[in-house]
Amino acid sequence: MKLAPITAWLALSGFLALYPALWVWLCWKMYPGKAGQASSLPIAGEAGKMPALLSTTLEHFLSANWAQRVVWTLSCAALWVTWEMVQARLFSGFPWNLLGASQYEMLPVIQIASFTGVYGVSFLVTWFSVSLIGAGVVVLRRSQTPRQWMGEIALPLLAAGGLAALGFRQAVQLPPSSSELKVALVQPSIPQRWIWSPDEKSNRFAHLLRLSETALTNAGAKPDLLVWPEAAVPDYVRWDTNLYSAVTNLVRRHQVWLVLGSDDAAPRLGSDNPFAADIFNASFLIGPDGEFRATYRKRRLVIFGEYIPLVRWLPFLERWTGMGSFTPGRGPMPFRVPELGLKTSVLICFEDVFPHGVREYVDDDTDFLLNLTNNGWFGESAAQWQHAANAIFRAVENGVPLVRCANNGITCWVTPRGQMRDVYLPGTTDAYGAGFKFVQVPLLGGKKREPTFYRKHGDVFGWGCVAWSALLVGRAFLRRKQAKI
Repeated sequence: MKLAPITAWLALSGFLALYPALWVWLCWKMYPGKAGQASSLPIAGEAGKMPALLSTTLEHFLSANWAQRVVWTLSCAALWVTWEMVQARLFSGFPWNLLGASQYEMLPVIQIASFTGVYGVSFLVTWFSVSLIGAGVVVLRRSQTPRQWMGEIALPLLAAGGLAALGFRQAVQLPPSSSELKVALVQPSIPQRWIWSPDEKSNRFAHLLRLSETALTNAGAKPDLLVWPEAAVPDYVRWDTNLYSAVTNLVRRHQVWLVLGSDDAAPRLGSDNPFAADIFNASFLIGPDGEFRATYRKRRLVIFGEYIPLVRWLPFLERWTGMGSFTPGRGPMPFRVPELGLKTSVLICFEDVFPHGVREYVDDDTDFLLNLTNNGWFGESAAQWQHAANAIFRAVENGVPLVRCANNGITCWVTPRGQMRDVYLPGTTDAYGAGFKFVQVPLLGGKKREPTFYRKHGDVFGWGCVAWSALLVGRAFLRRKQAKI
């Protein structure tokens, strides 16, 4: 039982490790230089101390002229983006920690994502990094004078500086808002072992209700909307009478709108078994009258966490892993609250790491994106911050705020320019503990938002990199094939 998730993580890690390995191999295969045509200038320092293999490699690198090396560095960046495009889609996709996400704190630089998606930032980082390696090679092989090695990084340096200058102007110009919505985000910090334990269901739900009651009775701070994270409610809130009564009584008593995460079930269509049901990871919008107004069912499921691949043909996998599979939802479902002037779209768990997927959840009149997630899986690890860093780019790409309600971190909201706000619990530097926070999120007030280039056109830049990489790789292999004839 315990071996299954360990095996799954190792398999996923090994699979993802193939991408950078293949990138390095293809970049070298595409290099335009030829060994033996390099400059015969002496190696900087004592030549005898440098390994022969490194010496040959450096000679190979400098056998191409400057223009060829520039094209090659750009091609390496395009190839990196190509692999990220594949990673985001192959086998349902796993675009966690794309290279561009590493720059989430560089607000002026990441504004390019509103045109290119996160892939543009990945391109810039890769281009600059490969060019920097080239500058190091020039220093080692030819001269340490700035005029020579600066030529290797001049273009990416100018590009980064220009994009940062343009991005700075964009970053400081927040879109105007006509009103704000007061949202109470509850972070129960439920240990993952409680979520798995049937004996802890009542305890964790009572804990959630206590936090919510405290938030709703806070003097002078009554929110317009109360939000609970993914998996906060045990069992099925629509079908468990005790849960249903507790939740609906809460919203009626405080006259508040509620968005929550809970499992859901529906009769399985097309099944001959009248008791067969599809199980969903879902979220619900509940009105102050206790009525369920809207339901969204998660579309992108976590492999080996929420579904078992090939389980219909290999049913023994369920017995081996000890878990069943959720059914994916059919599409986005906006949550509309005319009484609050609100329209939002819910993303559950890691759905907010898919650039091309999140585009489908945003309309011209969407006020903000709302992510419900249970990051109790990660404890107090760096993965919490990685998830939040990835989510920041969805706000920038689509030009909309993004609100995150997590089980134990990072609960916050993100401006359309990518700035994280209200990260820690009030009055503390704790991002993981139990508590609640009030955030003021800007609303459109019935107006329409001007779509960003990325939201309107999608991965034009990414697919352009794919096309360029395919052309170069095909050309390189064709030349090698012809050389052997």
